[in-house]
Amino acid sequence: MVDLVTVVSVVVILAALVLVPMEKARNRSNLAACHENLRVVTKAVISFSNDHAQTLPAPQEGMGELQWWYKEQVKSHAGIQGASSAADRVFACPEDRGYTDPQPFHQTARFDFGSYCFNGVTIPGVPSIAGWQVGSIADPKKTLLMMEWTAHGPLSWHRSRTGKKNAPFYRDAESVVGFVDGRVALVPIYYDGFNAAYTRDPIGGYGYRYSGR
Repeated sequence: MVDLVTVVSVVVILAALVLVPMEKARNRSNLAACHENLRVVTKAVISFSNDHAQTLPAPQEGMGELQWWYKEQVKSHAGIQGASSAADRVFACPEDRGYTDPQPFHQTARFDFGSYCFNGVTIPGVPSIAGWQVGSIADPKKTLLMMEWTAHGPLSWHRSRTGKKNAPFYRDAESVVGFVDGRVALVPIYYDGFNAAYTRDPIGGYGYRYSGR
């Protein structure tokens, strides 16, 4: 019995030594893939604006929420033709675990099969750059253009403090975001403990803002 316990203990230790580095490597690979995908999407939104008199996507009649359905306006600039689907891998973060639905955002039609949101929430009083002229944005280096949905919470798909759970929201959760100047980065998102992050700009010390002024 003692020998069996010893063997099992050794196997468990060896498995941990192998699996932990593999998990870390997978996480790094997925973060890199998400970063690159959002870079392409951010570039596609900028390309769309260049073709439309420097104007960013705006609400369109018959479309869903702009923060998700911007995709219909810009996807051709990311090399995607035809109807949107779960096969549109450039709009998918590998770590996307969804929120209220049982599957990731990029596998869900009502989110137009995408993990990434445009900074275009059209709710009165909420900062947004929907339909803005790019040249009118005061600080393109700090103003968000695109983001993982988690920047709305905030939560993190990559360095999560809640494991696979989507609650509670917490301060300084890191999300991959794209800025109006085209830069993409993993940044901590401010949370005041009460209001969803996207409803207001952060306090001083954070390197991003939702509003264009």
